[in-house]
Amino acid sequence: MSQHTSVANLSVSTELYNFINEEAIPGTGLNTKQFWVQLDQLIHDLMPKNAALLIQREKLQSQIDQWHIQHRDAGFDFTDYKNFLQEIGYLQEEGADFTITSTNVDPEMASMAGPQLVVPVMNARFALNAVNARWGSLYDALYGSDILSDSDGAAPSSEYNPLRGAKAISYGRAFLDQAIPLLTGSHTAAIRYSIVNKALVVATASNPTSLTDPSQLIGFNGTAAAPTALLFRNNGLHFEIQIDAQHIIGSTDQASVKDIYLESALSTIMDCEDSVAAVDGSDKVVIYRNWLGLMRGDLTQEITKQGKTFTRSMNPDRTYTDLAGKPLSLKGRSLLFVRNVGHLMNNPAILNRDGLEVPEGIMDAIFTSLIAIHDLNAGGKFQNSTTGSMYIVKPKMHGPQEVAFADELFGRVEDMLGLERYTIKMGIMDEERRTTVNLKECIRAAKERVAFINTGFLDRTGDEIHTSMEAGPMIRKNDMKAQQWISSYEDRNVDTGLMCGLSGRAQIGKGMWAMPDLMADMMRAKIVHPKSGANTAWVPSPTAATLHAMHYHQVDVFAEQVQIKLRARANLDDILNIPLESNPTWSAEEIQQELDNNCQSLLGYVVRWVDAGIGCSKVPDINNVGLMEDRATLRISSQHMSNWIHHNICSKEQVLKTLKKMAIVVDSQNSADPSYLPMANNFADNIAFSAACELVFEGRAQPSGYTEPVLHRSRLTVKAATN
Repeated sequence: MSQHTSVANLSVSTELYNFINEEAIPGTGLNTKQFWVQLDQLIHDLMPKNAALLIQREKLQSQIDQWHIQHRDAGFDFTDYKNFLQEIGYLQEEGADFTITSTNVDPEMASMAGPQLVVPVMNARFALNAVNARWGSLYDALYGSDILSDSDGAAPSSEYNPLRGAKAISYGRAFLDQAIPLLTGSHTAAIRYSIVNKALVVATASNPTSLTDPSQLIGFNGTAAAPTALLFRNNGLHFEIQIDAQHIIGSTDQASVKDIYLESALSTIMDCEDSVAAVDGSDKVVIYRNWLGLMRGDLTQEITKQGKTFTRSMNPDRTYTDLAGKPLSLKGRSLLFVRNVGHLMNNPAILNRDGLEVPEGIMDAIFTSLIAIHDLNAGGKFQNSTTGSMYIVKPKMHGPQEVAFADELFGRVEDMLGLERYTIKMGIMDEERRTTVNLKECIRAAKERVAFINTGFLDRTGDEIHTSMEAGPMIRKNDMKAQQWISSYEDRNVDTGLMCGLSGRAQIGKGMWAMPDLMADMMRAKIVHPKSGANTAWVPSPTAATLHAMHYHQVDVFAEQVQIKLRARANLDDILNIPLESNPTWSAEEIQQELDNNCQSLLGYVVRWVDAGIGCSKVPDINNVGLMEDRATLRISSQHMSNWIHHNICSKEQVLKTLKKMAIVVDSQNSADPSYLPMANNFADNIAFSAACELVFEGRAQPSGYTEPVLHRSRLTVKAATN
């Protein structure tokens, strides 16, 4: 165990203790001694409540398991099943309609619609890339992605390819025609842009034209006669046409347009949870120090690219002149949430009065809120929230009582830190089955501070499998998305959010596009998210944020929400239907293919988590397609194989053989990494391989099917062996 310091009745990681005292508290106006005394009292009061909620999870799961076992021979009766869930309190009665009363919610969540990034805050470079992804070059995003074909000599190369550039320019002009259409003709015919009498004039070879909606032009840089940038707004999102006849692109463009710059990632979730591997005080300090740098606006990182080293920092605001000749400023950085850890895990960074590890979610709530005071007091270089709020996404909560506990925790933190009630806003992740079926009551439990709800297909599927583990064998993993329960789950989340008054007050979000190299596929598929009434959806990179932003120019989300409110609410019974394969007829080849995919995905992620402490990365799948993997994907793979073993679709011996076969594949995929430790050289003693086996073969015993307990224990073992 790392060195600890005694303070109040606690034993705190010395590294964490020093960081809080020397870096986090200074500038907040808080008394250091009083801070630790109050923290001790908060922990003493709330730890038993946290523990009781986890006991209730296990009690309900045990009751559900026993019901399925007892009714297995008689066949599944949905009415009996639903009545049973109501009797045990798993499915709760909905109360009267209500409207959330959250106040001081920033416009990025309340009144705007656009992409959202999720990045591990443990990685400073990723964090900076994300916070600066508020604005992005459309030309760069197009040029560097597979949206543009390589045909006709347009393949990318080490040097700029003007043929590929021409395709990006053509795509950009089509975007302009859609987002800011002209009264006559097309932006492809433009030869000069200027402003005359506060209106855009677009010169063409024939006759000048102007915007169909003149109010879309809101500002410029340069002069009205010769602007260097023109600022537009469409569906609440901004973008620039950048003009520079001397630029390598602008010099070849007939209107001297060098780029189209899009407002992209309106918000970013800085993640302390699924995408990080933080198992002790030292790891937590890395997370909290990066969060502190973001809240103070002074986070920097030295970057080396193509042999050149430079320092990356947070972008300033963007400045313009409005049409009345007055200064106009737009935020240059993404609005930041922080995703805390859920209620399950404890962490050895702090031991309580009885020498027990403190729940990590309680630690996160205290320390991330403490650090946010630097932003709330406007003591930093930049401002995150312009409304005096801080934003915590709370994941993996099971039902209204757990949301109510998070609300109580946030209230206690506000009292401890001297913050006004409901300064801390809550994001509710609708990613556990008991939350999905009780979502209205979950929102009610935090109705004064809700600023965000969203769906998470990956964790939600993992919990679907674990909750109904005893019901029978699950369908194949890739068939899940086609099930009625998934579409009803996605629709009911929006329906419930709108019913509770989130439109114009809070975000309704959708999940991640997990294939960062397949942007053409993303552009075809992900427009469904704004069309669904979600005013944000997750993307895996700044490039993806810029591209996905175009969807919000095509779809007016708030207009969609008005129409969605008129439809019937998605059926709860559809969500409660279990995705079982009632009569499995899979061939031996199909079963083995499923195991190959699951084992390869599982091992590719676990080995990086355990050995390298990497909680999120682009892991190649069995076909070498890079997928953004985090613990949610691991939960599905491990639970799915546990289910199939339990119901004799495959054997433990077959899965172990497959794991060993796929370990060789994963070793090969990581062979270029000099620090990588191969698994296949010594299966018996390899900690990462053993962890992967435990996640599968002991999967039914893992709480809610979560992978964190096994991963944390294994990572701590590796760290202890290398220190």
